Amino acid sequence: MHLSQLKAGGVVVRTATSRLVAGATIFDLATEAIRTNRPLSAVIPEGGEAVDLPALAAEGKLDVPLRHPEPARMFLTGTGLTHTGSASARDAMHATEGLSDSMKMFRMGLEGGKPESGVGVQPEWFYKGTGVQAVAPNDPLVSPSFALDGGEEPEIAAFYINGPDGMPHRVGFSLANEFSDHVTERVNYLFLAHSKLRPAAFGPELLVGDLPQDIRGTSRILRNGQPIFEAPFLSGEANMSHSIANLEHHHFKYLPFRQPGDLHVHMFGTATLSFAAGIRTEAGDVFEIEAPDFGLPLRNPMAIEAGDAQRPVTVAVL
Repeated sequence: MHLSQLKAGGVVVRTATSRLVAGATIFDLATEAIRTNRPLSAVIPEGGEAVDLPALAAEGKLDVPLRHPEPARMFLTGTGLTHTGSASARDAMHATEGLSDSMKMFRMGLEGGKPESGVGVQPEWFYKGTGVQAVAPNDPLVSPSFALDGGEEPEIAAFYINGPDGMPHRVGFSLANEFSDHVTERVNYLFLAHSKLRPAAFGPELLVGDLPQDIRGTSRILRNGQPIFEAPFLSGEANMSHSIANLEHHHFKYLPFRQPGDLHVHMFGTATLSFAAGIRTEAGDVFEIEAPDFGLPLRNPMAIEAGDAQRPVTVAVL
């Protein structure tokens, strides 16, 4: 089952066909499923008018699949160096004599990221911001005026709501564009935290259920309607050095991330970057990420924030 959220309200349920559940949000439905200890599918009302999901997407009417009504209680985070093949691009950015920290972290995942039992090695982890940074399909991904680059990262994201007792409940998975500043990251690995504080796009469809073991998709960048970059990307545990369960443990082991009612969107990393292929993006470029398991592609144009990057931000004193 796939679910999509309309910006104006209402949920599109897609199985063999698409139908509209009016007056509902996926957040409300998921919260009710947690409250009543039922599967999400059991709380979705029957019936609803038939709708054209691709047309709704093309018209820009679809939102991020799941939002918290209080944006400050929606946390965007992720893990890197989790996919086989992901270390090469990062290692090239951070290479020193001997093994870079990126390669060391990647090898740790290969050796201990999929434990047969118990807890495996912890991954690299990053923070992107709150719900104000969550961008809907077709809406622009805005690069700050001070950024040195704006590049895509095609990923899979999982959405979680914490129950009243703090237990995380996974609602589903969607495509994600973990928009980042790779030039800033390349300056110094300690700038990774800065490079990740950017918006991210999610959707258009939420896959409810388990993540397929082998996900095969395509990431491309269009400029003036023509592709300037196109490459396959792989995800799913068959192509990862960590298990999903291990990545979930190392995120939710922190008590602040298990506060009742909070929403977490966690991205699982990638091995495909246009930056590694020498692409420099420009305002107006369109990122397109697709994978058959997730239905409609995720498309977002890139924009650059207006303003003087050298003008200091002042702080008022009370």
